[in-house]
Amino acid sequence: MASGTAVEKPTGQPTTMKRQCGVIQVQHPLVKHHVTRLRNKDTRPSEFRNLVRRLSALMAYEATKDLLVKPHAVETPLTDAEGSQVIGRIGLVPILRAGLGMVDPVLDLLPMAEVWHLGLYRDEDTAQPVHYYDKLPAKRPVDVALIVDPMLATGGSVAAALMTLRDWGVPQVKVLSLIAAQEGVDMVAAEFPEAQIYVCQIDPELNDRKFIVPGLGDAGDRIFNTVAN
Repeated sequence: MASGTAVEKPTGQPTTMKRQCGVIQVQHPLVKHHVTRLRNKDTRPSEFRNLVRRLSALMAYEATKDLLVKPHAVETPLTDAEGSQVIGRIGLVPILRAGLGMVDPVLDLLPMAEVWHLGLYRDEDTAQPVHYYDKLPAKRPVDVALIVDPMLATGGSVAAALMTLRDWGVPQVKVLSLIAAQEGVDMVAAEFPEAQIYVCQIDPELNDRKFIVPGLGDAGDRIFNTVAN
C-alpha cells in the first residue's frame, strides 16, 4: 500500500487489518435452502456444482465485508462520481481438488485476486493430511488470503493450509467452507485463533471414517462426478 494513500474504513467493521479470531456461520434463508439441496443424495452433479457456486458467492460476500478501500473517482456518461476501490493484494487459496469448485464464484466477486493452489489429500487409513503440492512464492505474501475448501471435517487439511500461509507471512487469513464438523471447527479455531472461519453449516459429529454427519458425502466426488457406482 502506497504511503499517504487515503483509506476508507468499512462501516461497522474493524478499522485495521488486525488478526481476529472467530467462527462465523452465515445465516440466511437462501443459504439454508441451498445447503438442503446440496445435502440431498439425489442432487445431480450439474446442480451440485451450481449450488456450490451460489453458496460460495454468498459466503465470500460476508467474508469480504472488512476489505479496505480507497476513494476512486470515475466519469459516468453524465458527470464525475466519487466511488471506492478495494486495495491490497488478495489471494484465493483453493485446497485441491474440491476447493477448485469454489474458485470461479469468488473470482466473479474479486476478479483482481491472485489464485495460489495447495494440494492436500486425506490419507484414508490415518485421516491425516498429505501435502503434495504448493507453488507459493518465497517472498511478497498477499495481504489477505481466502482458503476455500467445501468440507472442514477433522480440520487437518485446513490447519495444514493455515500453517503454510502463516509461514508465508500472510497477515490476515479467512477460511471458507460450506459444511463443517464441530470437532474440526474447534480444532482449527484453537490452533489458529487469528483466522476467521466462515461456514454455511456446522454439523455435530464425524463418523468412524471421519466423514461429516449428516454432511453431504465427498464434495470432490460430487463436484467432479467421480462417485463410485
